[in-house]
Formats: sequence, structure tokens, C-alpha cells
Amino acid sequence: MIAWWYFGSPQFYRDHIAGAGNGAVAAPAVYCFASCFVLLGLVPALIVTFGLGEPLSDYGVQLGDRVQTLRTFLMLGPLFVLGGFLASRIPAVAAYYPINAAACDSALSFAGHAFCYLLFYLGWEFHFRGFLQFGLRDSLGPTNALLVQVMASSLLHFGRPGVETFSAILGAILWGCVAYRTRSLLSGLGQHYVLGISVDFFLCRR
Repeated sequence: MIAWWYFGSPQFYRDHIAGAGNGAVAAPAVYCFASCFVLLGLVPALIVTFGLGEPLSDYGVQLGDRVQTLRTFLMLGPLFVLGGFLASRIPAVAAYYPINAAACDSALSFAGHAFCYLLFYLGWEFHFRGFLQFGLRDSLGPTNALLVQVMASSLLHFGRPGVETFSAILGAILWGCVAYRTRSLLSGLGQHYVLGISVDFFLCRR
């Protein structure tokens, strides 16, 4: 988490990789998304697989309860589209997003942004709801494991709009409970992604 916070940000890319005034407009955001996937997702997955010798399915990387996975996504997904629309009307959110400044250039640019943004959510959901929550469940108990990931994921929202940081607490509780309910990360991943990409979509439409 600390490595991604310091070395995975768009600003780190601008300052230390591309150099001032160099590189494509979208590159800092793509770098941020990819580094989240690698540092928060891929590295912990390798630790689980090769360091602990445990299957990723124990950490929510599976279909789980397919009925509950589909049901919770279909019930909550549309609410997060609405949430994305409402969030896009908040000035502080509009000033911060989309992280990829080129996302609004064209439909093709937005499609590329949507694909790259998914990498961010894959890394994020595996790290917090999978690696931390499922990983700590047996040693700390289900409730404490959930609370640890809520704290950790909320702290990583510092520096973003205040409404997002406070909402992240509720989101982490919800998606942690959904992960337990479905025994899978898929529904929470889908809901979180729908929320994030909806915010950007409505901002680009404006």
C-alpha cells in the first residue's frame, strides 16, 4: 500500500518517469492504474500462490455462490450508476475526476480509459477484500478482518474529495459483506467499477 501510494501516483509518473511536459496526456493515469494492479493485486496474488501455497479461490477469486453474485450485482449495480451521476454533480469530485484527462476526448478514448481503469479495480478489490479480508478471516475472525480492510482501504482515499473518503468507509463495509455473502470478489468488483466509471462517464458527458 505504501509503495503504491508513493510510487504509483500520476504525479510520481510526471515527476520521475516522463519528466515535466513530456509523455502522453493519458500516460500518468494509465501508469497509476497499472501500478495498482501490479502492487496491490499481482504481488499479493503471487505471495498467496507461491509464498503461502494457498489457492486464490480461498481469497475470493472464484465465482462463489453464483446466484448471490448475480443477484447482488443486479440489485446494487444500478444504484451505483445513480450514485455516479449524483457524485458527478459535486464540484470537488468534478475537479478531481477523471484521473485520465484524455478520457473525454472521444468515445474511443473513453473506451480505452474504461479498459485501463478496470486494472485499477482488479488490483484494489483483490488487495482489500481478498488479500486482507479473506486472508485475515481465520486469524482475526470475520468481523475484525472486515474492519481491518475497511480501515486500510479508507486510509488510501486520503487526498481525494472528502465526500469520497467518507463514502469509502460505507463502500468498504458493503463490499466486504458482499464478498462474504457470495464467497467471491466479483459482485463487489463489478459494483465498485460501475460506480467509478459512471462518475467519469457523466463528467465526460457534461
